[in-house]
Amino acid sequence: MSLVETRPAAVATVRGSLSLFRSELGLTFRRARTITLLGILAALPVLIGVVIKSQTDGSGGGPAFIAQVSQNGLFLVFTALAVTLPIFLPMTVGVVAGDSIAGEAASGTLRYLLVAPAGRTRLLIAKFAAGMAFCLAATLTVAVSALATGVSLFPLGEVTLLSGDTVGPGTALVRAVLIALVVAASLGGLVAIGLFVSTLTGSGIAAMATTVVLVITVQILDSFPQLHAIQPYLFTHHWLSFGDLLRQPIYWDNVLQNLGLQAVYVAVFGSAAWARFTSRDITA
Repeated sequence: MSLVETRPAAVATVRGSLSLFRSELGLTFRRARTITLLGILAALPVLIGVVIKSQTDGSGGGPAFIAQVSQNGLFLVFTALAVTLPIFLPMTVGVVAGDSIAGEAASGTLRYLLVAPAGRTRLLIAKFAAGMAFCLAATLTVAVSALATGVSLFPLGEVTLLSGDTVGPGTALVRAVLIALVVAASLGGLVAIGLFVSTLTGSGIAAMATTVVLVITVQILDSFPQLHAIQPYLFTHHWLSFGDLLRQPIYWDNVLQNLGLQAVYVAVFGSAAWARFTSRDITA
């Protein structure tokens, strides 16, 4: 086959992949469950802001993060992400990722979806990409809600970083966007794990529950000092490393270690999901 002949085929493949990805995005974000989860995530920063506002007198007293929020509403973005990342964000991502394949099988649409010429590999890639898009959407939902709440309830101005340095509101917003991107990428390993779990069962509820329970279990294991030897390899261990982006200069080592670990989890569990899904006998 000549180069000229392969180009239309390559273009058709790319277009087909993009079309499949758009279809998966629509399927993910049109579900009432997804909208409800995003609504809950949007409400959490509002709740945090209202509680801080009602419990402080603007004097800057209290724990460091709370004192920072009461003095500058922009800091609510960082506080909300720190509060939601350990439990709330992973639970919502676990629900979406766990349901990606198993939900289709439970509803009986997976078999018919595979009749299309997309192929199992491209479908799996599209599912993973849609899961990562949800991670970004969920993280930005928390960040934007926290920003709007912080601006409404608290004064604005220069932000004091964890290192003690101060930066202007514009620089703080740039760092907030960077932190949101890092937090979303930090959930990539969980998406791959949820996708793998989803290929093991035909029950969407079982896959979602297993993924969420796994997140909680790993978080518990990460809290025992006796397990310090294995904790650096747990996918949750470096999630809060985004705090190093609030230093001057930025300390990248832990952040890059976190992203590298997530890449390993994506490679391992993504490969396991591919091996399982491509060899699975789809009967429903």
